[in-house]
Amino acid sequence: MKSKSVSVCIATYNGIDYLNEQLESILYQLSAHDEVIISDDGSDDGTIELINSFQANDQRIKFFQGPKEGLIKNFENAINHSIGDFVFLSDQDDIWIDGKVTTMKSALLKNHLVVSDCLVIGKDELVIYDSFFANNGSKKGVVKNLIKNSYLGCCMAFRREILELALPFPNTIPMHDWWLGLVAESFYNTSFINTKLLKYRRHGNNASPTGEKSTTTFGTKFIYRLNLIKPILRLSFIKWKG
Repeated sequence: MKSKSVSVCIATYNGIDYLNEQLESILYQLSAHDEVIISDDGSDDGTIELINSFQANDQRIKFFQGPKEGLIKNFENAINHSIGDFVFLSDQDDIWIDGKVTTMKSALLKNHLVVSDCLVIGKDELVIYDSFFANNGSKKGVVKNLIKNSYLGCCMAFRREILELALPFPNTIPMHDWWLGLVAESFYNTSFINTKLLKYRRHGNNASPTGEKSTTTFGTKFIYRLNLIKPILRLSFIKWKG
């Protein structure tokens, strides 16, 4: 059977501090037929020059200008340019642990979307939490994940077919990984891998606040969830009619 190809989709913005280490941790785990799609949202700190230096020596890296409309649209741009059978999402400031790609590819042969556990580290790489799953209470369930999201994008990978329903991202969703996880829960099948396959870095300047104590008001949280429920119900209605 032909090996499934991988697209790693990275959304960058002023990521010069950690991107070199992240790319190195990713590239050696990929085959010659895989790709790294980078969408940059207007970096001015040397990020683009760093990407160009990697790209000059590795044709698997494909660089695109982002839409400059924020993190969600930047990830959507990267995903739209990908062609792999399996899509991995990646932040710009983490470290992939050995075996991440092979472990998740194996799980994707039986599941449409998989998410692994990870270590949570600080900017100095010291461990803050030794299990994101345990600290977050991560597990499956549509209602559970509407209440509190378990689908951490940098720990996720999914089959391309999920994008048939998940794209384009609805303009009102609060976060792309939350949306992808709920689409997969609602219409496909998902799996949580307890193996820690990532060092998830929290350093105070992350683009996403996932894993940190929320300061969002109750009213805003309610609107976030309503803005996730409505497009899920719309997709359900379309599939039921079809």
